[in-house]
Amino acid sequence: MSITEFRILDMLAEELNMRKTAERLYISQPALSQRLQSIEARWGKQLFIRTRKGLLLTPQGELIVEFARSVINREENVFDKLLAMEGVVQGTLKIYSGTIVAQRWLPFVFKEFVKRYPHVNIELDSGGSRRAQQAIADGKVHLAITRGETDWLGEKRYLFGDNLSLADKYHTSIEDILASERPFIRFKTDSDYDQSIMDYWQQYFHRLPEKTLVVDQIETCKQMAMSGMGYTILPLLTIDKHTDLNLMPLIQEDGTQLHRDTWLLGYKKSFQLPQVQAFVQLIEELDKEKGLLQIF
Repeated sequence: MSITEFRILDMLAEELNMRKTAERLYISQPALSQRLQSIEARWGKQLFIRTRKGLLLTPQGELIVEFARSVINREENVFDKLLAMEGVVQGTLKIYSGTIVAQRWLPFVFKEFVKRYPHVNIELDSGGSRRAQQAIADGKVHLAITRGETDWLGEKRYLFGDNLSLADKYHTSIEDILASERPFIRFKTDSDYDQSIMDYWQQYFHRLPEKTLVVDQIETCKQMAMSGMGYTILPLLTIDKHTDLNLMPLIQEDGTQLHRDTWLLGYKKSFQLPQVQAFVQLIEELDKEKGLLQIF
């Protein structure tokens, strides 16, 4: 089998959808179907079951996809090592990032990065921080940017602390907000973010909000607060410099503001790659010049 066929299996297993896979490969669905039939004929096994909702991997398919991904990773590792030996900043930089960082911070970093290293391709995947470590372990990315507490045992670099503030369109004091009848707009997530806020709320305000409106996106929290329908807690990273929201810091017992740490994770071997070293060096330079939360 060719490396192209291995990549087809990898994408099919990831998408479990013929149309989406064909779009990613820039080929027609009939052409993709024909390629899959050819691959299955070569192995003499059915790798995917076609259903109305999409594709399902067969047990045989799972085994062969695992093999395909190992071949892809080995090929990429060889290319990375060759580039490292030559000291050339080329290749592909693969990063997984939490959604907020990907939307609000990384575009400014990438803008400078592509100016300096035009021969490096960037692949960015974003989502919840809990998926970050798995993305590294699976070999899908070189680096992961994650927020909150982490138990990662590999290489870990601290990026920045992101202060959290109570945000409201009308009131300028926490006391007035707590006395209002409008709801607390709560960002419900599978990370420790929501729990840390609820713990702080109970410890310092001694009661949970009487009314809550739960949403699944931090941007939704911000927009609803800006409309005046309620109040929320926002990380500094999500707030525009010229916001109409009143921001009140959430101070802890030690006098520091409640915040959310952001980390850069990866394996030691990944940090040795030229494109990764270039990315880390750029971040360090931006931090010294402006501060990582002042670049956007």
